[in-house]
Amino acid sequence: MNRLAILTCFLLFWVSSDAQNYVFIEGEAFHTSYHISYQGKENYHDSIKGLFQEIDNSLSMFNKESILSQINNNDTSVRMNQHVRTVLDRGMAISKQTDGAFDMTVAPLVNLWGFGYKHSENVTKSMVDSILSFVGYEKIKIGKDGQLKKGDNRIILDASSIAKGYACDVVGKWLAKKGITNYMVEIGGEVTLHGYNPKGKPWHIGINTPEEDSLSINREPQDVLLLTQGGVATSGNYRKFYYKDGKKYAHTIDPHTGYPVQQDILSSTVIATDCMTADAYATAFMVMGSKQALRLLEKEKSLMAYFILSSPNTPKGYRVIYSPSLKKKLREAKESSTNGVSSESGK
Repeated sequence: MNRLAILTCFLLFWVSSDAQNYVFIEGEAFHTSYHISYQGKENYHDSIKGLFQEIDNSLSMFNKESILSQINNNDTSVRMNQHVRTVLDRGMAISKQTDGAFDMTVAPLVNLWGFGYKHSENVTKSMVDSILSFVGYEKIKIGKDGQLKKGDNRIILDASSIAKGYACDVVGKWLAKKGITNYMVEIGGEVTLHGYNPKGKPWHIGINTPEEDSLSINREPQDVLLLTQGGVATSGNYRKFYYKDGKKYAHTIDPHTGYPVQQDILSSTVIATDCMTADAYATAFMVMGSKQALRLLEKEKSLMAYFILSSPNTPKGYRVIYSPSLKKKLREAKESSTNGVSSESGK
């Protein structure tokens, strides 16, 4: 995921808006849409929009006045606020856990390949190699004074692959402090939820069919998750790509090679205790590929994942694997028809 406005492969199953004692609000933030549902009588939309503005002013690399932009511009007087510090702390921890598959310093490579705010007509090996010299999460440190220390002034940070998930968590925690226990916050496909929907049932979260649909017109669900707490995020290479000289370039960049990933995962959906964590791991798994991702999932028991893999020799060209711990949730939600999809538990 390379910007706050990225389109993910989620479909949300919204229930009727005439349910009693539930508030439904929606709008646009971070160049994408959001939908929020919670049990309560008071409308907190203005306060939530204020939270979004705080986060944009902190973490957006497209907001020239944001703290992150000032860090990228090497302003030595700027100090991280709580939003920036929380995201960087978690991001760097996940970078270490994934051996750099998740890396917020990858921004210059994303821009080089034309998925950021710059576009390049021709990408050469020498161009990639020159940028790789200053890409790597280990090249940044957080000082005790709250200042980010860079090993190279050319380092640029991009929080887009974690910030939407973080924003979901911030709103969810804010609602919880108001005494609200049943809520779902969705921003651009990333979700934080707790409790039950207006029908008194677990929240229904859909995972889309992996069609090559860069405009996200097709919203057919591949599977449905029933959840009562946590965060859910998806990264998918089949919705964000471009073709050049007959070759398909996906939006996820491998920080190790500097090139768009060529792994077997078409989409990576992660369920975690919070959406910020799910958001970052969803990107990391796209880079790692299914074999490494499943090995990591065996160690990280707090994570669950659902992968749609490329499988050219199958009728639909893809198959599904998922964490064994996710099997019950899928079984509870699954309709009588499996639609002929090859599915396995990840073992």
